[in-house]
Amino acid sequence: MSLIENSKLTVVGAGAVGSSVAYAALIRGSARHVALYDIAPEKTEAEVLDLAHGAQFTGSSDIIGGSDISVAAGSHVVVITAGAKQKPGQTRIELAATNAGILKTLMPQLLDVAPEAVYVIVTNPCDVLTVLAHEATDLPTERVFSSGTVLDTSRLRWLLARRAGVSISSVHAYIVGEHGDTEFPLWSQARIGAVPILDWVPKDGQPPFTVDELDRIAVDVRDAAYKVIQGKGATNYAIGLSSARIVEAILGDQHAVMPVSTVLSDYRGVDGVALSVPSVVSASGAQPIHETAFSPSELGLFRRSADALRDVAASLR
Repeated sequence: MSLIENSKLTVVGAGAVGSSVAYAALIRGSARHVALYDIAPEKTEAEVLDLAHGAQFTGSSDIIGGSDISVAAGSHVVVITAGAKQKPGQTRIELAATNAGILKTLMPQLLDVAPEAVYVIVTNPCDVLTVLAHEATDLPTERVFSSGTVLDTSRLRWLLARRAGVSISSVHAYIVGEHGDTEFPLWSQARIGAVPILDWVPKDGQPPFTVDELDRIAVDVRDAAYKVIQGKGATNYAIGLSSARIVEAILGDQHAVMPVSTVLSDYRGVDGVALSVPSVVSASGAQPIHETAFSPSELGLFRRSADALRDVAASLR
């Protein structure tokens, strides 16, 4: 349970992702109070009832919700999932125009009822929308950020752990940059325990990793969401869990290191663009770790990612 007494989380959007965030937060005890807000009253009421009916099995957290934005009043954290969902074959950037319009209308309304909250953007394209949310509210950059590549990093660590024959918690590797097609692993800093990734020798007789194999793993991580969307229409369980984990880092003032996406200022020469980098997440929000090392080639990929998102954001202003 969080350190903040009577902590409140509001999830905006009662679709597959928003409902999964609320569900994960309830079963993990991420916040004392969880609210679900959506403009569709019947859908929202149904989701809240379904979640509330399981309250006996979720500890001390409770759930409310509705189609009136006042349900978000007094929130300590607001997770925004509202928007059009990504269709099979559609990139996150192609979602930008529709979801940017929704967010520009929504943010000032939320700020009226939850002026002290930390805002976490999950709606895609989350990096671009983080920049627009910051501009629409003038909130400090640490108080409005996106879930970024937290989920992508989990996907990466899962694949590496299976191949290396270790637990996921023993893999220390990050996906950075855009949450999307220009994302990439920070291989120069990747470790299993304290061992650099290319030096790890699996104990089950498997050969060590190769550069070509790591490149294939990076592609699998990048394209994972497309595979899930093709098969079931949406990604929801894993993003629900990863969002709940971010909420816990905020409400618990944990100072946890996570690759969330904030609007960067003079970060490796990048300004005014939201990209995921290892950041300290606490009750005050997210602070990028400027000391994170990049190889020269990784720095080139990082700046390419910044250029791609800068052009998209400019087109939506």
